[in-house]
Amino acid sequence: MKSKIISVNRECPAQLVPDGTPITIKKDSFVTLTQSLGGAYTVLLNGNMARVDGTDADALGFEPIVIEFEQPKGTSDDKAVMESNVWVAMSAVYDPEMPVNIVDLGLIYDCKITDNTVVISMTLTAPACGMGPVLVNDVKYKVGLVPNVESVEVDLVLDPPWSREMMTEEAQLELGLF
Repeated sequence: MKSKIISVNRECPAQLVPDGTPITIKKDSFVTLTQSLGGAYTVLLNGNMARVDGTDADALGFEPIVIEFEQPKGTSDDKAVMESNVWVAMSAVYDPEMPVNIVDLGLIYDCKITDNTVVISMTLTAPACGMGPVLVNDVKYKVGLVPNVESVEVDLVLDPPWSREMMTEEAQLELGLF
């Protein structure tokens, strides 16, 4: 992708790369779009690299990603968190360096829901991955959008270490590894 200068058309949340510090890009700021992979955008702002989530793509003049969740049905379960929705949300999180979501990459080891709190165990493709905080924040943000989720905890674990065999066949095909 060729870099492109864009004027931001509304205030927009973003995360500094690679530490994940939240920032707000002000309306009418000029940013340089350097990458758009997996529905997220990397921009340069005042010499800093920042990541804009695809749900805020409209601030950059692109079509925003809309995550659609099933609504809980019934009278006793309408306040419950549906696990299938949590997986949909996690599937909307992409590794910043490749166009494959973290579920298909095999980065999610466990997901438990207790009293509307979601606890996720996940790993990284490499222990020293500088984008770890960004991925963790992205998971918290997107799972937090799931109906009835009150809190999200993400435990970053490095054992067992991630390996290519943990990827789905689709992810391996996408990356030319299969």
